[in-house]
Amino acid sequence: MWGLLLTLATVAPAVRQGQGAPGASELGLGPPRTTEAPVSPSALPGSPAPPPAGKKNGGSPAGPASPTGTSQQRVRVRVIKKKKVIVKRRKKLTSPGPLVTARPPVTTSPAGTMDLPEAREPGCPPLGLESLRVSDNQLEASSSQSVGLGPHRGRLNIQSGLEDGDLYDGAWCAEEQDAEPWLQVDARHPVRFSGIITQGRNSIWRYDWVTSYKVQFSNDSRTWWGSRNHSSGMDAVFPANSDQESPVLNLLPEPQVARFIRLLPRSWLQGGASCLRAEILACPVPDPSEPFPETPALASSDPLDFRHHNYKAMRKLMKQVNEQCPNITRVYSIGKSYQGLKLYVMEMSDHPGEHELGEPEVRYVAGMHGNEALGRELLLLLMQFLCHEFLRGNPRVTRLLTETRIHLLPSMNPDGYETAFRRGSELVGWAEGRWTQQGIDLNHNFADLNTPLWEAEDDGLMPDTVPNHHLPMPAYYTLPNATVAPETRAVIEWMERIPFVLSANLHGGELVVSYPFDMTRTPWAARELTPTPDDPVFRWLSTVYAGTNWAMQDPDRRPCHNQDFSLHGNIINGADWHTVPGSMNDFSYLHTNCFEVTVELSCDKFPHENELPQEWENNKEALLTYLEQVRMGIAGFVRDKDTELGIADAVIAVDGINHDVTTAWGGDYWRLLTPGDYMVTASAEGYHSVTRSCRVTFEEGPVPCNFHLTKTPKQRLRELLAAGAKVPPDLRRRLERLRRRKD
Repeated sequence: MWGLLLTLATVAPAVRQGQGAPGASELGLGPPRTTEAPVSPSALPGSPAPPPAGKKNGGSPAGPASPTGTSQQRVRVRVIKKKKVIVKRRKKLTSPGPLVTARPPVTTSPAGTMDLPEAREPGCPPLGLESLRVSDNQLEASSSQSVGLGPHRGRLNIQSGLEDGDLYDGAWCAEEQDAEPWLQVDARHPVRFSGIITQGRNSIWRYDWVTSYKVQFSNDSRTWWGSRNHSSGMDAVFPANSDQESPVLNLLPEPQVARFIRLLPRSWLQGGASCLRAEILACPVPDPSEPFPETPALASSDPLDFRHHNYKAMRKLMKQVNEQCPNITRVYSIGKSYQGLKLYVMEMSDHPGEHELGEPEVRYVAGMHGNEALGRELLLLLMQFLCHEFLRGNPRVTRLLTETRIHLLPSMNPDGYETAFRRGSELVGWAEGRWTQQGIDLNHNFADLNTPLWEAEDDGLMPDTVPNHHLPMPAYYTLPNATVAPETRAVIEWMERIPFVLSANLHGGELVVSYPFDMTRTPWAARELTPTPDDPVFRWLSTVYAGTNWAMQDPDRRPCHNQDFSLHGNIINGADWHTVPGSMNDFSYLHTNCFEVTVELSCDKFPHENELPQEWENNKEALLTYLEQVRMGIAGFVRDKDTELGIADAVIAVDGINHDVTTAWGGDYWRLLTPGDYMVTASAEGYHSVTRSCRVTFEEGPVPCNFHLTKTPKQRLRELLAAGAKVPPDLRRRLERLRRRKD
């Protein structure tokens, strides 16, 4: 995804531990190394154990008793910091006991600090902050610095805009004067909370992250209890983050059943603010208030393998599909990754392994960024679905497989995916696994053909000197020391070998379909509307996918990060979003016949396995409908009038569209066009050009538009001489007259 605004590799300012801070030493994690922001007295040695009552909407309790029935006292806390005594007032809160009587046993160290079970696997799935299943109105906070730093922004991996203080900032941040900040999540019904994952604030301007926090639970948002340290009876303090982006998982000593959960920051980076992004791990539990609980329905009725597949499992699944449907499938490799993992492709057609004349070739590519895992799983699900439905006799799938040759590349960057898979769906973060093992972003690694195209246009060299299609590779790109990933080279050779007509490149981290050009025409412009000559076709293709994607069509959905693409139909010109030199979309369009778009599938790059069935349902119809768009426009053959043999590499030009396509080796071609009347010209070296009118209707196509070309006299002569035949006397005399005229 566009995702990394700027990943800061700079080291944050050094931080120091203040007296009384619940820092690393108190947690048994080593010597003190963090500074303390405003500290609750309950976190200090010797403080009473009961958890503090929370505040709502930034308000603070007043008077001798709060609305929750807690009593309050004023205590004076002395915090010694570099020989300077700082006196601050803090509230000492006494609250009723928790609603549950049993308190979880916590393993403690000899020093009485909590031992966190680091090796334990999180048993519960995410509640859905990152995937937006948790809505904005389920999030509350004690205070917020601004609207853009409100509780609705406290979601794991949420990305900020370029401007600090805008409506789409990169975390929840409490006000500086908020002495007892908290972020609250309402699960809407009782769940079993098992863990918390936190990050700092996503920003290219500021360093803000929480270094420790407490956790509280409630069934009514008025009475709260916390996770307790067994040795002291104090609330447990959890270690949080040491940088902005790395997710940190803390499992609760024992899961807690409740409706509400609060995160109460205790300390944060010196000079920064109390800011965090979070995900909550929670298992569903039966609702005791419902006498006849309903069994939750599966999100998909398709009998598919809904789980994440590493390289070994992916290869096994593709083999199983091939064995189940051997007559319509073929698994092949187009090359290897930097670490030697094969780039496997599943081909699906009624005649796998061969290009059938008149049958278009389409492809889906996923996993260009290794940590964007949803596309990989959707393609594995799609190949299973097509196999199952073909065996069942589904007429739509049968027609698709008999009229189209489909190629599915689920993992273009298997090395990056293996890195992300080992971290897990919630802990991989926004960037880890994105690049190849060489550190290359594959979506910036294709040859920049846009620049030579636009330079030729500006110099008036197109199309007479420089063609407007099938641009050759720049010289620098073919050098042995060029920084070109083996994965990129493998895909380029694949593109050149098969006459693809239509493609989509599946990404993650947003909900939008972007179309070429991806690179801005104005040098150094960060974003600029830069359409192709086929802009109507690309807008149609993008709209087809976005218009049949359930998640994109949800009228109540909120923006994933910092742009609301629903205002524009969930499609956007790539360069008008952000410039991407060397993208696969632009390269496909300028170097081959293939029209390709990028589909951003989900706000969550690496959704949890329990979300895969719903994500499949969100995208199933869109995946099928997009493949069917290869039938739009015109198609046909360019043949030799005398021999009826197909002419390879004949150029198909459409008046008014400065981009041509060429025929495949059998003389067949496909030209994607929106409905309308077009004047189409077919030309080939050694032949007279032919122009004819072709009408594209709204009926399902493609519309046949065939051409028969006649050889030129010069071409006939070349063929005669090549065959060793004598030149006829009349032709010899004609050639002599032509030579004398030239002399």
